Amino acid sequence: MPRDLPPIEGIRHVHLVAVAGTGMGSLACMLADRGFRVTGSDLDTYPPMSDQLRDSGIAVAKGFAADHLRERPDLVVIGNAVRRDNPEARAVLESGIPYLSFPDAVHQFFMRGKHSVVISGTHGKTTCTSLVGWILVHAGRDPSILVGGVAQNLDGSYRLGEGEHFVIEGDEYDTAFFDKAPKFLHYDARSLLLTSCEFDHADIYDSLEQIQTAFRELAKSIPADGHIVAETDNPAVSEIVRDVQANVEGYGFKSSALWRVSDVAFDRDCTQFTAWRGDERMARIRVPLFGRHNVENVLGAIALCHRLGVDVEASGEALKEYRGVRRRHEVRGELGGFMVIDDFAHHPTAVAETIAATRARCPERKLWAVFEPRTHTSRRRFFEEAYVEALAGADQVVIAGVFRQEQVPEAERMRPDVVIEGLRIRGLEAEFIPDVDEIIEHLVRGRSGDDVALIMSNGGFGGIWDRLLARLRKLEEK
Repeated sequence: MPRDLPPIEGIRHVHLVAVAGTGMGSLACMLADRGFRVTGSDLDTYPPMSDQLRDSGIAVAKGFAADHLRERPDLVVIGNAVRRDNPEARAVLESGIPYLSFPDAVHQFFMRGKHSVVISGTHGKTTCTSLVGWILVHAGRDPSILVGGVAQNLDGSYRLGEGEHFVIEGDEYDTAFFDKAPKFLHYDARSLLLTSCEFDHADIYDSLEQIQTAFRELAKSIPADGHIVAETDNPAVSEIVRDVQANVEGYGFKSSALWRVSDVAFDRDCTQFTAWRGDERMARIRVPLFGRHNVENVLGAIALCHRLGVDVEASGEALKEYRGVRRRHEVRGELGGFMVIDDFAHHPTAVAETIAATRARCPERKLWAVFEPRTHTSRRRFFEEAYVEALAGADQVVIAGVFRQEQVPEAERMRPDVVIEGLRIRGLEAEFIPDVDEIIEHLVRGRSGDDVALIMSNGGFGGIWDRLLARLRKLEEK
């Protein structure tokens, strides 16, 4: 942590560099809620975070410039997307203004004295954070919560409560240009939910083993009187939680897991399953989520909340009212027999599971999978074959242009045409269409009257969801 941090009681004005990300934007709003004057800067903003910042009265300067610090804030929080050569970052370093990373700021301002409940893993972090947080809210525990997305039950991405628990999404990505440790190591976790472990973040990790090492450090940091709930069907996760000091409870579909499920049933409105702990039947669960991966997410959340003192029946009552997270299998609208679903999936495993969940939800409909390679890993060639496998569950596939492809050397860059050819060999109709308007027209021309478009991207994707719905609306009006 940078030195010379002023006492929190002496801080009045906080400025955030790269404020528009989900985490940084949420922190900005939390600080504003606590009475700090908050300003920020970023290259661009888009919903839902732009709406949340506006509603909190936070002025966001466009772009990065030393001039944004002319009022000399008491503290600057620097996001992990910011490089050392960023003009605002350089100005902070040269001026001597105190600065913190995002996770250190969250811990310093909000988590001290709380029971830190960290939700981590390659997949499912955001959903599980919102699930655990909502169960605790419903149980009257009044937790604080910080989610990497907009949780519908919270009407936002965070909640500041007076209860003992702080539930936070623990990211394995590095902290800042001045601190390369994973973010989740900054939260002093006492309870941990570990959902999964696969290779990802190819820009900072070279192998699955490196990622396992980071997660193992997190697991070993949980104190002996703390708790770990881990998806032990995954061999990499089982290895991570071996020989740790905290108590470990495994969950999954396999009979070897302490927490497991039976009698899983999907329909258009919800998923149902029976939850077991060992040989004890705990409850029949009904939740408006879809897919095998979300059965695991819900089971993990239930198991962790059980360790935190919420009985499973009470968790089940909360789950009936769970409304999900925006951009996680979110139905953005339906017009003319064409349902448009927005999902954050980007890793091949998440893509495959999300397509399977959509099939379970809409088994009779023609399923379009529209995928934008946008993350550091998906823009590279690591997973080309895996994307063929993942996308093959759809009826028709569209791959958009590689986001900011100029940032990735051509020899390393994902080749959409290679993925498309692999899909065509399998007999699927698949197209590489770089332009968003052309994608929309392709979908409109090929519609059957009973379609679902599953649009997968971890970014703004040119506002494709609303633009597609607007195009469909015009067709209906003719």
